[in-house]
Formats: sequence, C-alpha cells, structure tokens
Amino acid sequence: MSVTETAFSQLMAIAGRERPSNVTFEEGPPALKSKFADDEAVSAVIAAGAGVAADLWRLKGGAEQEVRVNTREGGAALTGYTHQKFHDAARAPRAAGPGGDPSRAAVAGFKPIGRDGRYFYLHPSFPPGMEKLLKILGVENDPGAVSAAMLKREPMELEAAIAEAGACGALCRTPEEWDASEQGRILASRPVVEVVKIADGPPMPLPDLGDMPLSGVRVLDLTRVLAGPTCARTLAQYGADVLYITGADLPSAPSFVTDTNHGKLSAFLDLKAEAGRARLYELLETTDIFSQGYQTGTLERLGLSAVELAHRRPGLIYTSINAYGHEGPWRTRPGWEQLSQTVTGMAHVHGGYINEDKAPLLQPGAVADYTTGFMAAYGSLLALQRRALYGGSYLVRVSLSQTAVWIRKLGISDARLEAHQALTPEETAGFLIDSDTGFGRVTHLRPPAQLSATPARWARPVVPQGTHDAVWP
Repeated sequence: MSVTETAFSQLMAIAGRERPSNVTFEEGPPALKSKFADDEAVSAVIAAGAGVAADLWRLKGGAEQEVRVNTREGGAALTGYTHQKFHDAARAPRAAGPGGDPSRAAVAGFKPIGRDGRYFYLHPSFPPGMEKLLKILGVENDPGAVSAAMLKREPMELEAAIAEAGACGALCRTPEEWDASEQGRILASRPVVEVVKIADGPPMPLPDLGDMPLSGVRVLDLTRVLAGPTCARTLAQYGADVLYITGADLPSAPSFVTDTNHGKLSAFLDLKAEAGRARLYELLETTDIFSQGYQTGTLERLGLSAVELAHRRPGLIYTSINAYGHEGPWRTRPGWEQLSQTVTGMAHVHGGYINEDKAPLLQPGAVADYTTGFMAAYGSLLALQRRALYGGSYLVRVSLSQTAVWIRKLGISDARLEAHQALTPEETAGFLIDSDTGFGRVTHLRPPAQLSATPARWARPVVPQGTHDAVWP
C-alpha cells in the first residue's frame, strides 16, 4: 500500500467507513524536497474531503460521481500563495512570508540559544509581537544584539517567558523530545481531526438548492493566515456561501488573503463591541458552520464558545483551529506554521540533511498550515453529513501540531529525496486558472480536487477585506 493510500485509510477510519471505490489518486514523484510524505498526506486529506462532498451530493439526490486527486497538484497546494500572478501590478498586494517585512528580520527565525548547541525559533507574528520579543530579550531591533541575547538565555526559561507574554517562539525539539512531552503525549491520544457531537437534535437535511453539494450551506469564517481560511475556501469550492469576518483594526498578510479567500464574501465586524456581536448573532441564526482560528480563549471571553453558540443555533457545526492542540498546557499559546514544524521535530529532521552544521530548517512549503486547513474542511464536511443523517450540533477540532505529527508518523524516508522532481512551469500551468478579482486579473491555483459531476469551483472572486456588508446573500 502506498503512503497516500495509508494516509487515506487512516482518514476513512475516522469517518467510520471502508475505502470508497469512487476515489482515485494519480500518484507521481514528490514535488516538495523533503523526507516527509507531505504531498501524499495533503492529497489524502483533499481526497477525503472531496469524497464526503460527493456523498453529500448523493444525499441531495444527485448521482454518484468520481473523485480524483493528483499528488503533484497536492504538493503545489502546499505552496499555494507562491503561485499567484497579478496581471495589474498596481493592485497586487505586498508579498507575504515568514518574518513579515524586512524591519522584523532581526527577530525572525532560528537562533542558537544557550551553551548547548540548541536552536530556538522566534516568530514576530502580527504587531506587537516583535516588540514583545525584543522586550523579553532586553535589546533593540538589531540582529547582533538579538543573537547575543539569545546565547545568554536558557531555552525553557525563555520559552516560558514568551508564552507568559503571549508572544510567539519555541525551542526546536527532536521528534522524540516532542513525543515524550506532556503536550506531545496528549496530542498522541487524539485523532488528527476530532468530530464531536456536543448536543442532540433532529436530523437536518442539506438545503434542496443549487447544483453543488453545499449549495445553500452557510459558513461564517473567523480565521486568519492559511489554515483557517483554507478550510472555508475549500467549503466554498463545493458550493457553500462563505462570509469572511474580520476586524478593520486587525492586521493581515495580504497575499495570503488573496490566496485563501476565493469564493467568499468579506466583511468587517468589531466583535469587541456589543453592536458587532449582536450582528454576528443575527448571522448565526441561519449559519451552518462557524469556523474560527483565534487563540484559544479569545472568542470564549466574548461569549462565542462552541457550547454557547450551539445553544443559540441548534445544529451548528463549530470548527476550531489552533497551533498546539485544544487540550494540555500549550492549548492557549499562540503559534504559527513555523513553530509547529519547530516543536514537533520536523525542522530538526529537515535541517539535519540540508545543513552541514545540522541547524534546523523549515520545509519548502506551509505543510502544516495548508494540510490542517484541508483537514478542518474534511471534519466540517463529516459533521454536515452526520447532522443530515443523525441530527445534533458538532465540534470539529484540528491543530497545526497535530497535523505535523500525523505527517511525520506516516514515515521519514531518504528515498523521497532521491525521487524528488521539482514542479516545472509547464506542469504547474495545468493546475492554474485565471479569475477577475477585486485585485484585477489574477492567475492562481484551481481547487485541487476533481469531481466528475459537480466540478469544484469558486462562484465568487476574491476581494479586498471589508468589501461587503455583514449580511447573507
């Protein structure tokens, strides 16, 4: 059995079903240069979600259809934001990436720490994340000063101080160190995606509307940066109406927005204000999926927890995405893709063969972010299916670190390095489409799952944040 099939079988076990015969993979050489089965893992998740979408189409009375996923296209999806071409340069957003703008470079990335040859990843995050890190280190924004300060710190002491300040940074661990830690053991006891029934209720058939599996399904998307937005973008490609909600005062990574907000309406709401929450409650009355990716505790303090919203809207599916898992001592820590790779051992393994000095290194793709986004969509689709068949309200939980460990446990292989073949421009062109967007004409990746009867597509173009009013269409 191939690694792709192994990963797919594990996901089918979570759904409680045998491998569906209508799902096929086109497997090719790894597109990402890595010892990890990144391409295979993400392709399995994409196919699992597409398979449930096909099942939902049949629940609506549609015909059975074939689902096909190309693992090379799955690999391209892990670097999605790099495949965007803006035909009107004046309307293109600034580039996004680890560390943000150049003024943050002194603080961002792997730094030697202490006297034991260990490495520590500092992530400036959104403002005021960089200022918090500099304050903890007691230095100005200068590369030499940051490096010197890091050598004087003890790793665990610094990690605790950063967590206490609500900043982002973590010690680079080996796979064995993470698996033996308290947080690692807690994650190991949970499935890679959790779909939990949190309230009873009558079955809720899918809306008898439209020509897509999720036509008439409504999704509120309260997420930022890759994983969360990828979840709702995936639901939109199967026909859901998605309303993206953020605050006008909240920073964003613009080229990540253009990559992950295809298919969505986009509105501003101030959830810290009573009027903003009141409007959200009105939207919630006919919402099917509420997807959120804020630091654990943030929405709970605003009265927007899964239990509270499911009480307001029986039958709600509440999808929650975070960095380190939803239980355990790290559950409230803020984090990002880079930190999940750092703590779970991915960066240690990847850097060990790339760098002569064995320094840790991130993989050449947002493997935890995008895969977790597709995983959240898969869990949300499963919950929709269970709600239609059995009723109830559901909590769906995924995390970047849980996904990273799942990928790691699919196997670490030197053979993947030997088999690696980089995507060529000609090959990538077959995965691209053009859209007229709120940023002008844009060439970008198409939905990575191919369905024979209801081809995945985005009915709405990506637009700048806050373009629409906070109302359902």
